[in-house]
Amino acid sequence: MSFLSVAVRILLAVVVGGLLGLERERRSSPAGFRTYMLVAIGSSMTIMLSQYIDLMLSTQWAATAQSVGATHDVSRFGAQVINGVGFLGAGSIILTGRKRVKGLTTAAGLWTSAIIGLVCGAGYVECAIFATVMVLVAELLLVKVEYRFVHKVNDVNLYIEYADAVCIESIIRIAKENHITMNGLEITRVAGEGDSHYYCAVLTLQASRKQLDEKIVKSISNLEDVINIEEL
Repeated sequence: MSFLSVAVRILLAVVVGGLLGLERERRSSPAGFRTYMLVAIGSSMTIMLSQYIDLMLSTQWAATAQSVGATHDVSRFGAQVINGVGFLGAGSIILTGRKRVKGLTTAAGLWTSAIIGLVCGAGYVECAIFATVMVLVAELLLVKVEYRFVHKVNDVNLYIEYADAVCIESIIRIAKENHITMNGLEITRVAGEGDSHYYCAVLTLQASRKQLDEKIVKSISNLEDVINIEEL
């Protein structure tokens, strides 16, 4: 395997992993641009290492391997990557106070990014590029179809982290100013480093997709004490 071949495969993994991670980064997911990229790079290196060992066992290491009875299965390394990334993805899944699971799309994206990385490492360029395009289509375009036909009930949950307790008053004011009905509110105080702490709130709002994207999220994000905001 030449240096050029190795470089092309790793660069392809960087590109496809970065593209998938950018979409998650844009949605403020726990795993974003760098995480997806590293997963794809690591996966491509793993499958290339597996191919290298298989090549060496059949050439330079053949005599030694035969004398000790060593064998190698190319697929084993890839299988371990797929299993291992499952644990990484589990770290991005949380259960909110309203018993709603969030982070499943991010976890599935990490798993898919790992597999695409394996494909890059194996040199199957066409499959890697087409799979990346399809994942981006699913995450960027089909999500609109999902919201149009599946989420007709305009009941949206927003998860907000903020530093000052009085910030929630500004958040409620923004909802009222935009004529948004608030059907529920849960607030939790979370301990930070040392004596510091911050607050987490889950708001259940009755709003259209346009109102949420263009008014609510943007206005709340601009508040000084808001640390993070995302839709559940």
